[in-house]
Amino acid sequence: MKKILYIDMDGVLVDCNSTFACLSADEKRQYKDADDIPGVFGRMSPMPGAIEAYRELSRLFDTYVLSTAPWENQSAWSDKLLWVKEHLGDCAYKRLILTHHKELLAGDFLIDDRTANGADRFVGEHLLFGSPEFPDWPSIMHYLRARATPN
Repeated sequence: MKKILYIDMDGVLVDCNSTFACLSADEKRQYKDADDIPGVFGRMSPMPGAIEAYRELSRLFDTYVLSTAPWENQSAWSDKLLWVKEHLGDCAYKRLILTHHKELLAGDFLIDDRTANGADRFVGEHLLFGSPEFPDWPSIMHYLRARATPN
């Protein structure tokens, strides 16, 4: 049986800094917080190496995409689903979990760039993306390849 792996979207699969390149001047003036802009989550770019890493990890683990979304942005939840469909395709089909309570999920590994929304209480191993130990996708892949369940 494959081990269970959850991968957070924002800051791990999705380059949130790419938001600013996709905003119009009007959107920048109209909204104080980019998270509030309708459609913004569907326009962000993948993190370098994230798509390839996800595809490989989905073969090695029982892999799910995990994210939270702002409550006040009515399109955020559907935008995230559309992003997953566009960038991850069939290997992520029906594997998106949107929650503000990551500690409720059972699994072996969680890759997340923050400890918020229950990530700090996840029962399993939390790999803190962007930390000195796991600064990027190559470091994550090196670590997880060695821990994948042999077939």
